[in-house]
Amino acid sequence: DRLWSRLSKVNVISFSSSPMAISDEPQLLRNGSVRIGSVLLRRRPSATSVNGLFDSSSTVEGESSGEELVKDSSSDDSVSSDQNIDASPEQDRVNYISAIQFTYRPSVPAHRRIKESPLSSDNIFRQLQSHAGLFNLCIVVLVAVNSRLIIENLMKYGWLIKTGFWFSSKSLRDWPLFMCCLSLAIFPLAAFIVEKLAQQKCIYEPIAVLLHIIITATAILYPILVILRCDSAFVSGVTLMLLACIVWLKLVSYAHTNYDLRALANSIEKGEELPSTLNMDYPYEVSFKSLTYFMVAPTLCYQPRYPRTPFIRKGWVLRQFIKLIIFTGVMGFIIEQYINPIVQNSQHPFKGNLLYAIERVLKLSVPNLYVWLCMFYCFFHLWLNILAELLRFGDREFYKDWWNARTVEEYWRMWNMPVHKWMIRHLYFPCLRSGIPKGAAVLIAFLVSALFHELCIAVPCHIFKLWAFSGIMFQAPLVLITNYLQNKFSNSMVGNMFFWFTFCILGQPMCVLLYYHDLMNRKSKLDQS
Repeated sequence: DRLWSRLSKVNVISFSSSPMAISDEPQLLRNGSVRIGSVLLRRRPSATSVNGLFDSSSTVEGESSGEELVKDSSSDDSVSSDQNIDASPEQDRVNYISAIQFTYRPSVPAHRRIKESPLSSDNIFRQLQSHAGLFNLCIVVLVAVNSRLIIENLMKYGWLIKTGFWFSSKSLRDWPLFMCCLSLAIFPLAAFIVEKLAQQKCIYEPIAVLLHIIITATAILYPILVILRCDSAFVSGVTLMLLACIVWLKLVSYAHTNYDLRALANSIEKGEELPSTLNMDYPYEVSFKSLTYFMVAPTLCYQPRYPRTPFIRKGWVLRQFIKLIIFTGVMGFIIEQYINPIVQNSQHPFKGNLLYAIERVLKLSVPNLYVWLCMFYCFFHLWLNILAELLRFGDREFYKDWWNARTVEEYWRMWNMPVHKWMIRHLYFPCLRSGIPKGAAVLIAFLVSALFHELCIAVPCHIFKLWAFSGIMFQAPLVLITNYLQNKFSNSMVGNMFFWFTFCILGQPMCVLLYYHDLMNRKSKLDQS
């Protein structure tokens, strides 16, 4: 450090007039080495030096040999720790000037190693290869293109955002749905009473199972009847159906988990030996507090206790809530300004001109993809994390990197982790334990998912054409196709691109057009009648 402070005061040489002054200005390092651009020159100890210290005859490494003059910093950035840091400023000045004299001489080789171009196929996907600049360019181009499209849309259509289709602000036709939403709390209370009676052995096990079946069935049928009887707004119906499905999934998990815990507790009471692989993390207990926390927690799988964070980050919650408001507004803007004009100027995909239908689907795919991505970000990232933070819920793996899915099977395993964990825990493995083949168990899982997707869309629209059901069931053969492509080409890009095209470019816009035109046909028939 004393040497460095002295060297900093020595005006060795000025490079202000050199073209190397900006990017290749020589830098004297602490150990006496000299760095010029990406080139590192080091001193070597003389034969007469003691303990590796440099004496007054120190020279630049490679001074006697042209091939050893320059070391590429990318292959040799290490410096020797046994160099003399106590050398005098005059010695370092001599070495410094000597190094400059040998730098970039014509006799020094400029090419020393085999190197690939940064964009070559062997180098572009390496982990050390950075494409941050190209990514920034894509972001800039995307912002510029979409800004032009927004301006063009406003000039062509004007401000189109309305609330009539999405929210019935001028009538009270949504109040029955709101009251139905509040009354859904009755079903968890009924399930708790049944579990309490079963724990105290006041009712037999088959009766407890039958009561849970009645409770869960009523929890899903009751909102369906309310929506079908009321001519409510689409968003209100979808919201109620989503809440009803969540309550149903939670009640099934609550009953199934307590049934399993009760069976294990009975086995322990009888002195039966449990498998060594079975890990009892918590005892069997029926607590109203644990049920209440479970019903509001961002999970579908019940357990008496959950991992908890130590405190609530209030500032973080506020920031996420502001993001939620912003992205919800973005979704509404895209829907009203882009999706509605496109679908209003379209025909039924299966009744009009084929080329025109393809053009409408492709034109709708981009704004629909934006809305879908915003929906994912708002719900799975922002809302579930806000809820988890307020409840100090620790496990926040609500999704994985589904955008890198190489097959449709990988996508469904990573896109919605709460539902995936529920399916694995309460449907897929119970089917396997019952002797059902693996392929049939997968089909059953897709069947249940297809039924709930159909309910969440068809019931609010009052249309039962099974478009959503067919779309989800069509994922089963797509699993086989993408698995085949992945195994055949051994390239993650092929399956990933196939997934994006079939799911986001073709599938979702097609379903939007189908449901829109069926909904418009239903409304026209109602108006005529």
